[in-house]
Amino acid sequence: MTILETIRGPRDLKALSAPELDRLAGEIRDFLIHAVARTGGHLGPNLGVVELTIALHRVFESPKDKILWDTGHQSYVHKLLTGRQDFSKLRGKGGLSGYPSREESDHDVIENSHASTVLGWADGLAKANEVLRKDDHVVAVIGDGALTGGMAWEALNNIAAAKDRPLVIVVNDNERSYAPTIGGLANHLATLRTTDGYEQFLAWGKGVLQRTPVVGKPLYGSLHGAKKGFKDFIAPQGMFEDLGVKYLGPIDGHDIEALESALARAKRFGGPVIVHCLTEKGRGYRPALEDEADRFHAVGAMDPLTCAPLVPSGSPTWTAAFGDEMAKIGEERPDVVAITAAMLHPVGLTRFAERFPDRVWDVGIAEQHGAVCAAGLATGGLHPVFAVYATFLNRAFDQVLMDVALHRCGVTFVLDRAGITGTDGASHNGVWDMSILQVVPGLRIAAPRDAERLREELREALDVRDAPTVLRFPKESAGPEIPSLRRIGGMDVLREPGTDRADVLLVSVGALAPVCLHAAELLAERGVTCTVVDPRWVKPVDEHLPPLTARHRLVAVVEDNSRSAGVGSVVGQALRDAGVDVPLRTFGVPEQFLAHAKRAEVLADVGLTPVEIAGRISAALAGERTDALKGSAAVSPAVSPAGSAAGSVTGKEH
Repeated sequence: MTILETIRGPRDLKALSAPELDRLAGEIRDFLIHAVARTGGHLGPNLGVVELTIALHRVFESPKDKILWDTGHQSYVHKLLTGRQDFSKLRGKGGLSGYPSREESDHDVIENSHASTVLGWADGLAKANEVLRKDDHVVAVIGDGALTGGMAWEALNNIAAAKDRPLVIVVNDNERSYAPTIGGLANHLATLRTTDGYEQFLAWGKGVLQRTPVVGKPLYGSLHGAKKGFKDFIAPQGMFEDLGVKYLGPIDGHDIEALESALARAKRFGGPVIVHCLTEKGRGYRPALEDEADRFHAVGAMDPLTCAPLVPSGSPTWTAAFGDEMAKIGEERPDVVAITAAMLHPVGLTRFAERFPDRVWDVGIAEQHGAVCAAGLATGGLHPVFAVYATFLNRAFDQVLMDVALHRCGVTFVLDRAGITGTDGASHNGVWDMSILQVVPGLRIAAPRDAERLREELREALDVRDAPTVLRFPKESAGPEIPSLRRIGGMDVLREPGTDRADVLLVSVGALAPVCLHAAELLAERGVTCTVVDPRWVKPVDEHLPPLTARHRLVAVVEDNSRSAGVGSVVGQALRDAGVDVPLRTFGVPEQFLAHAKRAEVLADVGLTPVEIAGRISAALAGERTDALKGSAAVSPAVSPAGSAAGSVTGKEH
């Protein structure tokens, strides 16, 4: 039996000797490499925090003491040490989450996997302990990348306001988040890494000067009184201490004894303390260390020896199609520039950056700044493309509204991972953007159905110079091209029955076109005629849609976005405004946080499958016939069982 197999909770770590702890660290790394290779997941970040996590659980008493993980993708070791060692379905349906989860364990506190939030949580918990007179400790673990986020510094400013409120901040400094960390803070941390600590210098000075007759002790007192100046000279840690936060470090993040010593001192201090730990992302796994791009930040299922993917890649991903087109556009248009928020490679800007390094900026984990910076770039005569995960644009809504849209800036936001992302769980699903952005005046939203439309609509977006535009697409493969039969206004007709009138108009939003076309085939088998259109641009609603809708008995909108205030809702409003009285069904994501599973599994769970859509439309048509026979209004009741994605409104207010 391995040492890891004997660990059922943090208390089991207390009795281990130093050699046993080293063995445990090796066993954990071996476990992670093979377990994550089978399922996919965040490998590099977890390999880098093995010793740090062991030390945290030996010094603090979780769950009484709260250990908080910023972002949480580095919590696999924490899961192992708190009794969760079945990684067979990691990030899969019914398996462990890839992030902390309150449902899994009392040792998990923060489920939100958005970066830079942990210090705000820590500040609140520490204040709660103070009010309730608890002696619990609060420990916040934050990466150097997350410290580039403005929220982290807002929290630090508040944390420092109470010098006697205990709170331990562990900075996990591996010099990279998704990519090497950049910016002024990164330069500051780099200086701290490469200089001897002030405490060592002061200890030397104390030893020498206190042995010096007569003048030794006074000189030492002066030196100690002037320590701020010496700190800035020897190791510029004064930035933290100027805020009123005690600084310890840098500490070797792979030396358990040194880590425990530093954490124990921080625990006893009685006020806010930063423990600066230097770790190596991907430690112990040569392929990760040799990958300079992101140190295997996240991997798919792969062979742990060769790193070859276990599932062959299909057609190019949406991200790759975007990246290739951006590189081509960069050659043609010198006014096009790019912004990313610490995710240059994940959002597909690598090729653009290689060709045009002076036209791309990584602003760090600072989406709000990125949006305002984009407004400035546009005002200065350029057309910025801000590429970001859809779920992360939520953080910059005010800036999109008040800085970009209000000033009619030609900024294009490219939202990767839009819709259901699946395995990364609730906070990574990009299912709110088409609802949130509907209220922004002048903004336009494009949702391409395939890679060819992505390239086409990206160029259309870049031709808009007096308003913001949004291009959204999901994760994974873009699939085969889906041709259109003809175009009505700005909409592509993907299927039509060959007659002027039909039973159903299916409005297919973005990547759900294959689902809608399949649903139309199933309806045809039941004798239901169906037109399928792709609006291409879902905001604003195409003016040709209401007249087209009027030639059908029922219209259904299918989207991988929240049904609340989504495209279906906006289409309903457009029909009411146009006086078109046609029943409407909306299919989308219910107003709830969705558990992690594969994208296809989540879509099935919320009813976004061809069979489910065709069945509910058939039921709605049957209900309409029944109502007509009874002489009632042509409004069928909502079909909305628990967890269903179906709903009902009509083209007029009711």
